[in-house]
Amino acid sequence: MPTIFEKIIAGELPATIVHRDDQVVAFHDIRPAAPVHVLIVPRKPIPTVDDVTDEDQPLMGHMVLVARDLARQLGVAQSGYRLIFNCNAHGGQEVYHLHLHLIGGRPLGRMIAQT
Repeated sequence: MPTIFEKIIAGELPATIVHRDDQVVAFHDIRPAAPVHVLIVPRKPIPTVDDVTDEDQPLMGHMVLVARDLARQLGVAQSGYRLIFNCNAHGGQEVYHLHLHLIGGRPLGRMIAQT
């Protein structure tokens, strides 16, 4: 069964697309955690970071470069932003199609509270 991201990539579900090329599609998250919250999603369906293969290395680099360019375009590069891959349940992954979160536009604080 296709994921929600596969449906967005195929144009079957609406999304506010901010970048599209032959490798990835990037769009605004529908539940933003900050003023800027974009998801960079590969067209290739890869369930989790743990499923990335050595052959996916160029794709992974491309995702980071797209995130960098979008941070600049969306005005958060100078003030700072965060890139996040969540992996599996304990990592907070909700959609099992690899995606990179670009989050910025406000102070983000610590990633994980120290205990």
